[in-house]
Amino acid sequence: MPATRQPLSVAIITLNAASQLEDCLKSACFADDIVVVDSGSTDGTQALAMRYGARLIDQTWLGFGPQKQFAVDAARHDWVLCLDADERVSPELRKAIEQTLQEPADGAYRFARCNRFLGRYLKHGEGYPDWSLRLFDRRRAHWSDDAVHEKVVTDTAIGTLKGDLLHDSAESLAAYLTKQNRYTSLAADMALQAGKRATFGRIAFSPIVRFIKFYLIRQGFRDGLPGLVHIAIGCSNSFFKYAKMLERQKSDAALR
Repeated sequence: MPATRQPLSVAIITLNAASQLEDCLKSACFADDIVVVDSGSTDGTQALAMRYGARLIDQTWLGFGPQKQFAVDAARHDWVLCLDADERVSPELRKAIEQTLQEPADGAYRFARCNRFLGRYLKHGEGYPDWSLRLFDRRRAHWSDDAVHEKVVTDTAIGTLKGDLLHDSAESLAAYLTKQNRYTSLAADMALQAGKRATFGRIAFSPIVRFIKFYLIRQGFRDGLPGLVHIAIGCSNSFFKYAKMLERQKSDAALR
């Protein structure tokens, strides 16, 4: 490891991630500091994190954005790589990170995230490149306060690194759908709080536009049946988000 490289912290948030965390920690072993912020795991996640030398911090769930920012604030170094427990740093991405940190030209960096779905890494459509801004100088960037669909906010130029962040949730389709149902509820609440409204056009045409964009224009069909199922769920998510918004709108109107 070059002596001139900027020291790096890896920040991970967890909840009952014992089946996934080990591979994540192995791929992040090149970091100078690993902090795991756990929100009440009961499956051995905490013991696993400590076994791999990570600093473990217990923190009640704050929402995705605030929880990730809590982990960033707890890091020992200003340069932070944020990972989820079901993500792994590929060898090519690790090389790019280490080379970049020798002399960073920007204050934040993005790279492609490659998602595994129904046994296949998706390389087209909505699933790829799935640009993810995860490496940054915390003096120049921070996580948003969003409870879901959180993002990194920065005042600096954003560089792009070669190599993929591999995302392999290893969850069943039923578990994936349950999670998507929760996400659409949160997304509906956030949209309403931002002053947006569900209309006939959005409910009817948003799924269609999404299908054309990701399955046809961005060639999601090249990912076979997993690609079709993935975009079909994405289109359904769009429909149900607006349907949930409509339900809340009518409920609020009835109370007036």
